[in-house]
Amino acid sequence: MAVKTDFSAEEWNTVLAAPVLAGFAITAADPSGIFGTLAEGWASAKELAAAKAGASDELIKSTAEDLFTSEGRSNAQNRMAALLEDAKAEELKDRALEELKRVVALVDAKAPNDAAAFKHWLSHIAQIVAEASSEGGFLGFGGVQVSEKEKATLAEIDGVLGV
Repeated sequence: MAVKTDFSAEEWNTVLAAPVLAGFAITAADPSGIFGTLAEGWASAKELAAAKAGASDELIKSTAEDLFTSEGRSNAQNRMAALLEDAKAEELKDRALEELKRVVALVDAKAPNDAAAFKHWLSHIAQIVAEASSEGGFLGFGGVQVSEKEKATLAEIDGVLGV
């Protein structure tokens, strides 16, 4: 079972940003306005809290636990900021997907026994973020639960993750 100490500091920061990236790719694919974005962020945070409290996989639990520390949050934020620096809005999703490819390669290499569970967890985070807010309605009324752009991005994420 892999944990933080199985990775270099730079590698761990890449892993640490992964759950944030999974949700961010969905949000970037089809921005939902302020209330939708808040709902999507809240959904991601709730999943991280659930993983911290009860994940059976050590890599998932270590990642979630570290994201609840000020150092871990700061490291993940710095990784995200560097990744998205100077990006145009239409590039955000693609940058997130490219970084998820790096995460997959890293986790497959350094934590092969945990890789499948970790990748399914990232897919799950993307799914709950996509379902967190209706798309195309007005003030949360009407619209669809998951937009076509979000569905396409979920498929891309699953393709990158190999799930």
